Amino acid sequence: MNAPQGTLEEAQALDAADELRSYRERFLIPPAPSGQGESIYLCGNSLGLQPKALKEEMLQELEDWGQLGVEGHFHGKHPWYAAHAPLREPAARLVGALPHEVVIMNSLTVNLHLLMASFFRPEGTRTKLLIDAPTFPSDVYAVKSQLRAHGLDPAEHLIVVGPREGEHTLRSEDLLAVLEERGQEIATLLLGGVNYYTGQLLELGPITQAAQAQGCLVGVDLAHAAGNAQLKLHEWGVDFAAWCSYKYINSGPGALAGAFVHERHLGRGGAEDFAAFTARPRYEGWWGNDPESRFEMGPEFVPVKSADAWQLSNPPILALAPIRVSLRIFDEVGIERLNAKTLQLTGYLERLLDGIGSEALEVITPRDTTQRGCQLSILAHRDPEGLHKRLQAADVICDFRRPNVIRIAPVPLYNSFEDCFRFAEVLRTV
Repeated sequence: MNAPQGTLEEAQALDAADELRSYRERFLIPPAPSGQGESIYLCGNSLGLQPKALKEEMLQELEDWGQLGVEGHFHGKHPWYAAHAPLREPAARLVGALPHEVVIMNSLTVNLHLLMASFFRPEGTRTKLLIDAPTFPSDVYAVKSQLRAHGLDPAEHLIVVGPREGEHTLRSEDLLAVLEERGQEIATLLLGGVNYYTGQLLELGPITQAAQAQGCLVGVDLAHAAGNAQLKLHEWGVDFAAWCSYKYINSGPGALAGAFVHERHLGRGGAEDFAAFTARPRYEGWWGNDPESRFEMGPEFVPVKSADAWQLSNPPILALAPIRVSLRIFDEVGIERLNAKTLQLTGYLERLLDGIGSEALEVITPRDTTQRGCQLSILAHRDPEGLHKRLQAADVICDFRRPNVIRIAPVPLYNSFEDCFRFAEVLRTV
């Protein structure tokens, strides 16, 4: 590639050399509001784009419903009775889990509540919940309500560990120091895998080990990490996790979410282990019951020895179709290849932003590529809301988080180097 750096020709040469470039054609790129071609869509961190194959998949479900009625539970193209089961393995591959550790169900915050009902069990002097900051508001509401449900005052029992004064991202050593000092007080951690505001990817492996050495349980909100970063939940030993699928997993607004429970909590080690698994507090419903006895309609709940034990109801079939389509694409590409392109895209965009040379802009996402996914958060020091509006007027679709951060996510499945170049040129202009 001989094109001069920082030029359109360079971006086009990078795209020509990109082995994943054809996947862009599998997604619907929103048209530019101005009517001039496609928008510069850099908002996959908020809502991923629609796969073109989805329409046919949805129509197939409607066809089965119309032609088969209730028999669609067992005789449709994707029989409804176990429609969530084929998603188990591809979802597990996406988050680095074993298939029986994963289930697709509910929405993200619902799953967090269901899991915390089992894995936040304050007792004795171990009554604290720890979160990292800045924290997505829904998680703050969830953990505070969990504390109150146990009769605990969040002002006293919620520990928040955030960046140092004057810094934007969390230092791992600061979190580890809190665990060393106060670990015996902490029952459970709930961490953001990738921080929604700064785009920082936490060092989940070492943090999990340190927390569990202190006797704490570790949960992770993977809303911005699943489908974005390479995860190893089983290997890291994370106790539980949950994620949405409407961002990087491209499954549509309000899409079904995922949940993970490490296999050591699933009663698979013998009679004593299963007794402890059965006794673990959880909210129960018939779809968490062992399918071997589910239709015996008995009065006793017998949890299936998998993450399915936290399922309450049969899954909404029409909502499974988008996840099925998207996971096929992820399985075809592989998260490793996507991560490799993420490093290229964000590195290229970072260089373009540096080249603008404006003191009005500051990238607050870590420069270390091992500490981020594909989101770059730009702190705007002057008129941030006005800047966002000017970007929108120039056909850029991105998002703004108060007070002054614009989030940009070049998603490797469908964004190009030319998208990054065009965005940087618009930003330079406005």
